[in-house]
Amino acid sequence: MTTQSKKPSLSAAQTGPDPVAPEPFGPIVLKLAPVFDMTDEQLLEFCAVNDVLRIERNASGELEILPPANITSDNQNMRIAIDLGLWARADGSGEVFGPTAGFTLPNGAIRSPDAAWILKSRLAELPDAEKRRFAGIVPDFVIELRSPSDRLRGLHAKMDEYMENGVRLGWLIDPLDPLRRVYVYRPGAPVAILEGPATLSGAPELPGFTLDLQSIWEPAF
Repeated sequence: MTTQSKKPSLSAAQTGPDPVAPEPFGPIVLKLAPVFDMTDEQLLEFCAVNDVLRIERNASGELEILPPANITSDNQNMRIAIDLGLWARADGSGEVFGPTAGFTLPNGAIRSPDAAWILKSRLAELPDAEKRRFAGIVPDFVIELRSPSDRLRGLHAKMDEYMENGVRLGWLIDPLDPLRRVYVYRPGAPVAILEGPATLSGAPELPGFTLDLQSIWEPAF
């Protein structure tokens, strides 16, 4: 079953109840200003000494600290990354990145999607110094897989942010939803809402890539 929102943004849909109750608390948000500003280099060091945590920075300069994933969510993430990686190796036009890679978006946010793919032709333009930090490059494709600590409205806002900053295709997969919804984002287009799809096709942005969702809907353990 497929429905479509009436707007490129899901802001109206977010007014409905979260299918997970009670609603998760979401990330811990640390407000740094006006006490001090953390440079990109300091943030890189901060993340290095706190490597057990996933840390992102939003466009307002606040740090968002996400707890480690449970083993079910981590296994689902790995399966997604493996499928995407196998396709990318065979296709040869791009590279795959996991949830520990940070990308600096044009709005100043640093985001780490659960999985990302970038064309090699664009990666080749990055200076070597940029590759050793939170690179100022926007992924062509991102996947966010909802975990029990994620607030759905927060993930929708993040997907909107990806689209506004140049991502060409984004998938938000919600295995916590009893209807097993997947939200397909493209810039300037209505958000497609799929209920319980068995597979997802990346065409035309990722020709030939199909993600099998069976292991997401029915975890191995």
